[in-house]
Amino acid sequence: MAEKQIRTALISVYHKEGLDEIIRALHRLDVIIYSTGGTQQFIESLGVPVIAVETLTGYPSILDGRVKTLHPKIFGGILARRQAEHLAQLDQYQIPPIDLVIVDLYPFEETVAQTEDEAPIIEKIDIGGISLIRAAAKNYRDVVVVPSRAEYSLLLELLQHGQGHTTLAQRRELARRAFKVSSNYDIAIFNYFNEGTADLSFKYSIHRSDILRYGENPHQQGVFYGEFEAIFDKLNGKEISYNNLVDIDAAVQVMREFADAPPTFAILKHTNTCGVATRPTLSAAWEAALACDPVSAFGGIFICNRPLNLATARQIDELFYEVLIAPDFEPQALEWLRKKKKRILLRAKEWYVRARSFRSLLNGVVEQDSDLKTETRQDLQLVTKKAPTTSEIDDMLFANICVKHLKSNAIALVKDQQLVGMGCGQPSRVDALKQAIAKAQSFGFNLNGAVMASDAFFPFPDCVEIAHQVGITAVIQPGGSIRDAQSIDYCNDHHMAMAFTGVRHFKH
Repeated sequence: MAEKQIRTALISVYHKEGLDEIIRALHRLDVIIYSTGGTQQFIESLGVPVIAVETLTGYPSILDGRVKTLHPKIFGGILARRQAEHLAQLDQYQIPPIDLVIVDLYPFEETVAQTEDEAPIIEKIDIGGISLIRAAAKNYRDVVVVPSRAEYSLLLELLQHGQGHTTLAQRRELARRAFKVSSNYDIAIFNYFNEGTADLSFKYSIHRSDILRYGENPHQQGVFYGEFEAIFDKLNGKEISYNNLVDIDAAVQVMREFADAPPTFAILKHTNTCGVATRPTLSAAWEAALACDPVSAFGGIFICNRPLNLATARQIDELFYEVLIAPDFEPQALEWLRKKKKRILLRAKEWYVRARSFRSLLNGVVEQDSDLKTETRQDLQLVTKKAPTTSEIDDMLFANICVKHLKSNAIALVKDQQLVGMGCGQPSRVDALKQAIAKAQSFGFNLNGAVMASDAFFPFPDCVEIAHQVGITAVIQPGGSIRDAQSIDYCNDHHMAMAFTGVRHFKH
């Protein structure tokens, strides 16, 4: 078990909340405590004996407190192996071994969030604290490290139940947490200095979150690096899986487009939007979204842009789903939905999509701007003699959003602010259109007066020909093919409207 007893402790923390019980527990165990500055004063206020670090080092806190613990008598006591050779050197230089290090770092990220003044931000870059954490974690075989106030309760439990003794496994777990704290802190500082640059550099937090059961399949292990809790409140349900996370990300990207729209519901399956609808009420939006493809909706991800009410919750609960996301849940709706213990309910704090995205490829990583472009009326270039009606323009813009969130090659068919047909992931754009038409017809939709959106240009006029044959009257696409004129001519000859956006939305 390699048990070690805590006889000495160095404490230097920013946040003192919850520290008093630990101090008293250490005192009851006759642990010698060393401390600095405000932490020392806090310990003294509890009536507990404490030795100032300055007494140990022979140097006062200097440079406005920038240098307090950076001294061989501190780091020697932490880094020394409890072996004869190292212990002899500690005796030679009168350095006491330090068995426990408790640190809570300066709040750098909180300071960045509160001010744009660089002076206080720079002062919140902790040097001594981060060094203490790394030193203690490196020597975890002999030293207990507590790297943040998040571990205060764990330490208190160890002190109470172990009477000052810890196992190697316990110390190693705390070391793991310490390096997590250290790496996250460094990333936060890097992100501050890296703002506005565009190098291949994972400019995002790498907080490790142990929320995944496994990876894409059960035989694959998986880990999520990020702060899930910063974006969502998880209100109910089983553990979140890798596939859940991928679908949740896709759902948020879709709903970001409808954040300010009337009540809108979207249903996703394997990251593709298989149902989207906007209606005057949330209940009506749900019914219309479900009607798009009720077969694919089974086991899907549901998301809406309005607080979920009880009436809609009852409708949704008739169908099996994996995750339901809303900006809020009315109390009665939440109570009703929580009856299904395994269903995941997420309250979205914001529709957050990062400005840069990353993907691992081959032996490296690619970084790119996220596709945050959403076309408006002003972006449309009418290229046909027939102008689209106001309602057709609304549907064209709606369809353009839908197709943007389908895997390429992709086609979206929309009528009256409802996705009525979708084709995605096809090697041929014609195949994608035929798939979209077949799905629409299989669920009883009349495509007369519908509009079509394509995520990329039409290399031939075949797609507009097929679309016209089923009654589609307007088309939105990026344009840019050397044969654009052929598609435009066909539309002109058959009284169809077409608009170019000039923006391709491939999604591979």
